[in-house]
Amino acid sequence: MIQSLIGQKKLHSQRFLADGRRIPVTEIVMPGNPIIAVRSMDTHGYNAVQLGFGIKKHPHKALVGHIKGANIQDAPRFLREVKTASDADLPKLGEVVKASDVFKPGDLVDVIGISKGKGFAGGVKRYHFKGGPRTHGQSDRERAPGSIGQTTTPGRVYKGKRMAGHMGEVRVTVKNLQVVSVTDTGLFIKGLVPGGKNTLIMVKKVGEGKKFTPLYEEEKNAVEVETKKEIVEQVEKEPEPMSKTGEENTKKEENGE
Repeated sequence: MIQSLIGQKKLHSQRFLADGRRIPVTEIVMPGNPIIAVRSMDTHGYNAVQLGFGIKKHPHKALVGHIKGANIQDAPRFLREVKTASDADLPKLGEVVKASDVFKPGDLVDVIGISKGKGFAGGVKRYHFKGGPRTHGQSDRERAPGSIGQTTTPGRVYKGKRMAGHMGEVRVTVKNLQVVSVTDTGLFIKGLVPGGKNTLIMVKKVGEGKKFTPLYEEEKNAVEVETKKEIVEQVEKEPEPMSKTGEENTKKEENGE
């Protein structure tokens, strides 16, 4: 079965749990991922399915021909392959997989996305370098990277040396986040995920959480409160049963006695 789906990061917010705790959450929109292609061990040498997401306004002919087998109306904007352990219980071509088909509240997931780009950054911002001293005549050493190598041996700078350069806009995986709410069109994840608003996100199920507290359902509680109010109002409106003495007095009044 598929363990990963494609979504779109929408916003960071906060929610309350049933025990009163407030947690940060990220809303990820998943209206459904159509199955564009199926890879099998016999034909391709590995088991996988190709998922689509979004709508491409002006698809090129190669994409139109690629999705012809899936028999879907709109060409997807993004295509991603997801490997599967076996070819058993795989969805068919053109079938739409929803978030509620894969995830449920309490699941642990890995979220994969492209981090926000920060442009060209120095060593202090990019790698948290301490910098040089502010005093003792050091007028321009406060954010300098310092020495980057040795002398004649080795006589060069090692590859991968941490220096100033382009920061961000790389593939980032945040592991073991918890799903707190799931609908047919998306899910809420506890914590923060990489990327900016409306960026593409891959959510991969990796397990189930042992300790899970559901979200506080305000609408459900509001309905319960309204129901209790209606019951109380009905009880207050219902007249009390009349006693025998009261009935006799009423009859006397009617007879003019």
